[in-house]
Amino acid sequence: MPIYHLTGNPDLVAPTFVVALDGWVDAGGAATTAAALLTTEATVVATFEPDELFDYRARRPTLVISDGRPSTLTWPELTVRHLRRPDGQDVLVLTGPEPDYRWQALAAGAAELARHFGVVEWISLGAIPAAVPHTRAVPILGTASRPGLLRGNVTPGPEGLLRVPAAAISVLDMAIAEADVPAIGYFAQVPHYIAGPYPAAAMALAAAVGRHIGGEPPLGELPEEARQMAARLDAAAAGDASTREYIERLESMVDESRLPAGDDLISEIERFLREGSRDD
Repeated sequence: MPIYHLTGNPDLVAPTFVVALDGWVDAGGAATTAAALLTTEATVVATFEPDELFDYRARRPTLVISDGRPSTLTWPELTVRHLRRPDGQDVLVLTGPEPDYRWQALAAGAAELARHFGVVEWISLGAIPAAVPHTRAVPILGTASRPGLLRGNVTPGPEGLLRVPAAAISVLDMAIAEADVPAIGYFAQVPHYIAGPYPAAAMALAAAVGRHIGGEPPLGELPEEARQMAARLDAAAAGDASTREYIERLESMVDESRLPAGDDLISEIERFLREGSRDD
């Protein structure tokens, strides 16, 4: 069975391919929220076969029951959408849940689509929990298949050797790079003490994409949501001395440009996963 199906075949000119998957590297929903800003008026041009990719016991379809009668099922889906911006820039956006199965087949299919549409640039978006404060600008870590691709003063990082369990999006990145398409990744660092959506990180990722496509997408309600969240966090910190002291220590680290080392990132990710499992 083919891993994907074309549902449209627009005539594209040097498109950029943006990818964000929820799950492993989407802390605060920042990556998928940023990608969704691009798909408001986008049309589906390809779909990946869900039966080949998802464990429906882990990602159960949503059943709607109306007056005691089962009426509809909504299945998890992984789609590629096309957007032509007002300046004529073509953008493809791959979004959906991180698949459970066949990551290598998914990566091969994505590389085929990139070649089919003549993609000239691949941008992966992600977000990871980190020892950073909400009171400072959202730090962005970058990855690149070769030097000189990152923009906006984002540098590759973290420095040194870092070994972590891989995400599906990283498998895609490497397959795209092997297909000789420039591959870039932007990963927002989300304060690890935040649970739920973090709009400030989504805005930072949208700005990173905007530097590549000639202007960030409309942000909608995100700026106001970010302002309200910052106010709530400030109020919570003001009411607890130990929390305030901890945030001040994080501020000092950032102000002195002492970003977390690889071991610190791993510790924060492990803690994030433990707490996330309990919340789920």
